[in-house]
Amino acid sequence: MEGPVESTHAAAQVLRADRPRARAARRLRLRDASAALDRLAELAARLLAAPIAQISLLDDVEVVVAGTGLPPGTVGREAPLDATACAVPAAERLPVVVPDVHDEPRAADLPQVRAGVVGAYLGAPMIDADGFAVGVLCVAAPTPRTWADTDVATLRQLAAAAVTELELAALRTEHERDRLRWGLAIDAAGIGTFDWDLRTGELTWDARLITMFGYDEESFGGTIEAFNDRVHPDDLPRVTDALQASIATRGDYEAEYRVVWPGGETRWVQARGRTLADETGAATRVLGAAYDTTAERAAGLRVTRVLDAMPAGFYSLDREWRFTHVNAEAERLLGGSRDELLGHELWTAFPDAVNSVFEESYRAAVRTGTPVQFDAHYPAPLNGWYEVRAWPSPEGLSVYFLEVTERRRVQDRAERAAQRLALLAQVSAELAGALDAQTATAHLPRLVVPALADWCIVTVVDPDGRPRDVGYWHVVPSSRALVERYAAVRLDAMPATAPLMRALLTGEAVMERTEAVRAVLADGEARDLLTALDPESAIAIPLRGRDRTLGVMTLYHRRGWTPRDEDLATAQDVADRAGLALDNARLYGQQRALAEGLQRSLLTEPPEPDHAEIAVRYLPAAEAARVGGDWYDAFLQPGGATMLVIGDVVGHDTEAAAAMGQLRALLRGIATYSDAGPGEVLRGLDASMALLQTRVLATATVARFEQTDDERRRGVTRMRWANAGHLPPLVINPDGSVAELATWRGDLLLGVDPDALREESVVTLDRGATVLLFTDGLIERRDADLDAGMARLREALRELSGRPLQELLDEVLYRLVDGRPEDDVALVAVRLHRQDQPRPPEAGPNRVPDVVPEDPVSPLPG
Repeated sequence: MEGPVESTHAAAQVLRADRPRARAARRLRLRDASAALDRLAELAARLLAAPIAQISLLDDVEVVVAGTGLPPGTVGREAPLDATACAVPAAERLPVVVPDVHDEPRAADLPQVRAGVVGAYLGAPMIDADGFAVGVLCVAAPTPRTWADTDVATLRQLAAAAVTELELAALRTEHERDRLRWGLAIDAAGIGTFDWDLRTGELTWDARLITMFGYDEESFGGTIEAFNDRVHPDDLPRVTDALQASIATRGDYEAEYRVVWPGGETRWVQARGRTLADETGAATRVLGAAYDTTAERAAGLRVTRVLDAMPAGFYSLDREWRFTHVNAEAERLLGGSRDELLGHELWTAFPDAVNSVFEESYRAAVRTGTPVQFDAHYPAPLNGWYEVRAWPSPEGLSVYFLEVTERRRVQDRAERAAQRLALLAQVSAELAGALDAQTATAHLPRLVVPALADWCIVTVVDPDGRPRDVGYWHVVPSSRALVERYAAVRLDAMPATAPLMRALLTGEAVMERTEAVRAVLADGEARDLLTALDPESAIAIPLRGRDRTLGVMTLYHRRGWTPRDEDLATAQDVADRAGLALDNARLYGQQRALAEGLQRSLLTEPPEPDHAEIAVRYLPAAEAARVGGDWYDAFLQPGGATMLVIGDVVGHDTEAAAAMGQLRALLRGIATYSDAGPGEVLRGLDASMALLQTRVLATATVARFEQTDDERRRGVTRMRWANAGHLPPLVINPDGSVAELATWRGDLLLGVDPDALREESVVTLDRGATVLLFTDGLIERRDADLDAGMARLREALRELSGRPLQELLDEVLYRLVDGRPEDDVALVAVRLHRQDQPRPPEAGPNRVPDVVPEDPVSPLPG
């Protein structure tokens, strides 16, 4: 059609007018492949990260045949074409991309949109082999989202796979029906047929069978009693037993018996049939055929009639492999008449069967006396696939065969599509699950070989713009060492005109014959290695990022292997995914470095007081987007007191890091100007935040260390501290025990109420005690609560209590977050020197001498 349709109503009119398309859709609808379609729907939802996926067939109505994330009862539901968005891609025969359905006039009035179920839509038509749009595969999200070009390409591949599954199911159904006809034709002469419905008791005979039993249309009652009335009394028990056995086993039925006509004439009848079952396994009907054998009791004549009537090819061979019988279907399939084949040797008439699976299987059957069954391809002039069954006999070999070329073609296409989708899914999983995108990209050759090439080398551009080979693989293990060496030396021997360099420069795939690649290489080891590896062709596929080419994946194909268009499309899809992963890693690194650099620039080294050792640590989150608002601080107040601060701004981004810097500066200014205690410092910070309208929330703990003269002589220290919604400090006593301050009660967060009162708590510490302040990133886990994390921290501190302070903090980080925290981690710790611990003789830039305060209760000197 020309141009897009203007509404779902217009799309529905187009589809209703397309009668061949509707017939094709009904044909596929009758041959359901629901299990495979459900898997494809789930795969579409997973690959496109969409909560809803649906496969619909369209004839006069829409029928939902598979899906995931749909309301109960949706699958199997019929809906008018006017009421579905799927009518549009089917009518346009092109994918329909709708990032926001509320901006799409054709979708605004659909029930799913009005109900808020669908906010974004992506649909791809399902085009069958005749070019008809028989259905639509679509994905949807409840909120608007942007669909990438790769999303559209993936959905189109999945839609093609869905049509392939439907066509394969239809071919399987037709094939099974043909096989049933074949079996019945082999088992009976095809003269008369019967159908006994076991559920209703109705017995249906065709006109030939009615006449064979001496009835006419009026006198035949259509029941099993009518059959029993005509069977000879001596034969009836045996025939009844055979029927019951067939019904009980859902198997075959065979009997030859006498029929007594009303005038007393007796006829012989040969009958064969089969019991059919429903999906539960219950027997539902007996189908079969029968023919009159009165005048032809000879086995040879019966066999000839069966063989000539059956819709499968049949020929028989004598012990010398000469044709002794060829039926009509075999004449057609083999492309020769009986007169041309009878008496001729098989290997002479069909020379390509020599040294093939045909000869191997036939000779094995004759040698072992065991029937064989196999599928095999015979080249031109037949050029087809055949399903073959061969039975040995004293006279030679009997062969039954069917042509299954079309079935194999569809099956192979479905398998290739499934393999391509599995490869793309595996590549996506590898790239998404790897911590290092470049490492995952280096693993690509092991994924694409041998599915897309004989061997492969992946090249990545370094930050300085130099290409570097990072991964390689060869399908033949003995050739991997050659590929490794070739990857090590080829770039130095490669001029700017080489396919790899052209792909890097242009961002387009470059395919060359090996002779052309070898010709541009400089004389030396690289050219010799390429000659030894001896590929026929190479294709350099760029790994494209958003604004530049980040590498190249070079695929090498052996002689005789011509890559298909779908293989090249899959390879480009793999390369695009790898390029996007590398680009995301580049942007991720830039963002992480920016955020971490900003935060680290705001954190300073602690002072070095004489009576205590202070140590700090900061570890950013593993995810760049989570670098943010954790901070620590340690400084001296004008009166000489040492003050420690730990805090956390709510949020995880560069804005949180900036807010953290502002709050840290405000708190430090208030504390160093006023010489106030922890509670007053937090109150002043809350008031400043309100006045400056910072509009952030934060937690913080402020601790100040104080001493009176008497306490100083006794070697004890008081820690005065206040808490604004933060985790309480932990104290490691000199004996190694760990105390969580029992009097802790967290006040409101900063930024909630500037008039909130801030309470202070006081604890007395012995010399040698260690105080640890920390943020929740140290103990918080997605799979455990804070209490469990706090227990792990206390246990670690007990075990590490005797370690030097710097070593203690490093080991705590290693044990609790293993160097990769889920959230930022900030630590600040102070260890009060023991009385007998010598004072460091040197005075560093941040070291301050002892100051004895004048007031009775004074802050601890620096």
